[in-house]
Amino acid sequence: MSSGSDADGMRQGAVPGPRGAELPLPPAAVPGGPQDGDIADGLEEAYWSVYDGAASKATVGQILARLPRIVRQIGQLAWNADRTSTVAVVVLQLASAAMMAFGLMASVAVLRELFAEGPTPDRVRAAIPQLLVVVGFLAARALLEAGVAVAQARVTPKIRTALECEFLTLTAHVRLEVVDDADWHDEAYRANDRGLFYARQIVGQVVSLAAALLGLVGTAGVLGVLHPALLPLLLLSVLPVGAAAVRSARARFHSFKRWNTLQRRVRVFSWLLLERDAAAELRSDTAQGALLEEHYGLTTRIAEEDTRLGVSSARLALAGRAVGGIGTGITYTALGAMLIAGWLPLAAGAGAVLAIQAAQSSLTRLVDVSHLVYEHAMWVDDLLAFQERCRTLQPRRSGLPAPETVKAITLDDVSFTYPGKDAPALNGISMTLRAGQTVAFVGVNGSGKSTCARLLAGLYEPQDGGTVCWDGVNVLDMDAESLQARVGCVLQDPVRFPFSALANLTVSRGTLTEADPQRALDAARASGAEQVIAGLPGRWDALLSKRFRGGQELSAGQWAKVAVARGLYKNAPVLLLDEPTASMDPRAEHAVYEAVLRDTPRPDQITVLISHRLASVVACDRIFVFDGGRVTESGTHQELMSIGGEYAAMFTLQAAGYRARAGETA
Repeated sequence: MSSGSDADGMRQGAVPGPRGAELPLPPAAVPGGPQDGDIADGLEEAYWSVYDGAASKATVGQILARLPRIVRQIGQLAWNADRTSTVAVVVLQLASAAMMAFGLMASVAVLRELFAEGPTPDRVRAAIPQLLVVVGFLAARALLEAGVAVAQARVTPKIRTALECEFLTLTAHVRLEVVDDADWHDEAYRANDRGLFYARQIVGQVVSLAAALLGLVGTAGVLGVLHPALLPLLLLSVLPVGAAAVRSARARFHSFKRWNTLQRRVRVFSWLLLERDAAAELRSDTAQGALLEEHYGLTTRIAEEDTRLGVSSARLALAGRAVGGIGTGITYTALGAMLIAGWLPLAAGAGAVLAIQAAQSSLTRLVDVSHLVYEHAMWVDDLLAFQERCRTLQPRRSGLPAPETVKAITLDDVSFTYPGKDAPALNGISMTLRAGQTVAFVGVNGSGKSTCARLLAGLYEPQDGGTVCWDGVNVLDMDAESLQARVGCVLQDPVRFPFSALANLTVSRGTLTEADPQRALDAARASGAEQVIAGLPGRWDALLSKRFRGGQELSAGQWAKVAVARGLYKNAPVLLLDEPTASMDPRAEHAVYEAVLRDTPRPDQITVLISHRLASVVACDRIFVFDGGRVTESGTHQELMSIGGEYAAMFTLQAAGYRARAGETA
């Protein structure tokens, strides 16, 4: 029976799994995602959310201990960006705080005149000069705060610009093997998404923090002048308010962390419903209803969570106000006792009430901003640490410039292992490539062909003592970027630059705005891109991206021709073609190989072709067969066929497939 069942399965086209790994029957219903408990438990922490909610976990002592360092750090960034504006922010902010304190003192003088003995009109007239002084202080403070805003508006964009330019400069130039590291990618995107964003915001937050702190100090100073005994009353009044503000701030940060995580799950479904790449299959499977149902279920749960968090925040705010009210009541009771005992004039008591209210407002603001600054400073720290790391990962910018031409490139016992991998991608490769030769690298996927090509291009450096030499000079003694400028690379999946057609060629020589017209036309003709560009509205000026109004969209095969033209336009002494025609039709592929490899061979150029289509490498001067990171065979096509090894087996297999299809067609 068992054999019969297996046979039936095979006749029906089933693919049996390996014995010992049989899959049990699946359930009749399965949830689309986490159903019980916290939805956030079903998602891993995103790379960009590692510091979200940190302020809700930190103690007050930790926040206060770190604030001076944060202020110094942001002050240094501001100083480096614009010294004049930074000094203006500090001076004007101090002056603004002084105006607030003087205004409070002037308000006490107004109250003293109003509460003095005598007819009311006389008291009012006597208070007018002091009232004008209060107005003057308020006006001066308004002007000073406007000055702070202007100076801050000058320095903040400069900080962002400086950090962003440095970030992009460093990341764009790190060595290629660093970019292959997934952890580095996470750090880079986190620094870009969060670090740069909060670096722009944190300057204003530090200014607000300073304003709140100076306001608190100023009101304390006013109370000390009125009567030293008022200072303990200030603590009694503001500490309950501060405690409530701390609890409220932590609750908000915890709420944000939770809300942010919940939204990630919803965005998965939103993306699938809106994404262009998913649109065709989504409609073909008529899966819209299923996704919408899951989306609705999730948004309903999130709405319930939002309600719960809102109610909790309201209760916390009520409790905070109650506790704060008790503290304020005790303060005012003590203040009344001082007035009754004659320790304090009535006008000074009224001024003390104003100062205490201002202190409470400043403290609440101080707590809120402190939490923001504490958490956002972590992102800025992360950005600065990442930039410092990138400085250690830059290519060599010293040494000999790479030669304009090369007669021979020699690889001697070259090995290379990718970050995070145990098995080497290349293991003891040795070969010599000479000018005027067309060389082919062939082998199965993962055999080391592309890695070897990137070593030739100077994108990777040999490890474990191996050497790559250009005319006898070790590439490690050359400036890395000058070496890369001497190699033209055409890859299987080329970058689709959203530039003009002409700029898509000239970018290979490091410019988007300057071109050699004849070289561009020759490269387009040799690659087959001439007809592609000629058919575009605007031709050379046509924008190759639908992101722009009137932009053009090319097929994969057309992009491949543009990429080949880009590599040819570079006119480098070494040309690497890594599966450049994989997306072209047979006729276009044949035309490219005829033009690039056969019609116009350059005696001063080394051309390296990587291809799985072995018919394209038959005419190459030398063929290297890769397997497991080693070169197992090398020679001309005829030599390798006569050996009867791996190359002969692969070529015969491909040829047999073409013959079989030709026979079926006939």
